[in-house]
Amino acid sequence: MSQANKEIAGRWFTEYWQKGNVAIVDELGAEDLVFSYPMHGELHGREPVKKMLIEFREAFPDLSFKVVGDIIAEGDYVVGRWEGGGTHTGSAFSDLPVGSLRAATGKKIHFSGTSVFRIRNGKVAEEIGQEQALTALQQLGLVPTK
Repeated sequence: MSQANKEIAGRWFTEYWQKGNVAIVDELGAEDLVFSYPMHGELHGREPVKKMLIEFREAFPDLSFKVVGDIIAEGDYVVGRWEGGGTHTGSAFSDLPVGSLRAATGKKIHFSGTSVFRIRNGKVAEEIGQEQALTALQQLGLVPTK
């Protein structure tokens, strides 16, 4: 089970985060999917999860992510570390816990995090993560560095 769940989470990470393929949410996401990161808040269901990534990639067209280290699985849970970033050259972006960005600020972000997936019946039921939200918000000029 753990190996199969690692493959599901790995595929989700590759398709959703790395490639920006939101169709994977309908294929691998549970209908009652819970998605939570400090920078994006808690989202419930497939459509909000797709909308968030579409808007994130419209604002940061060069957005990229990669897995760092090994993906670890135990039972229904899969954990992976990652790093990513991009340049805000696209649309205005307001899906942030504080402030918003006008279009094309040119500001760069680079941050890392850890994601915990819960796989239920071959579907991603939860993706709960911690990213360096403060670091990213400081890089975007929305939170002072001191």
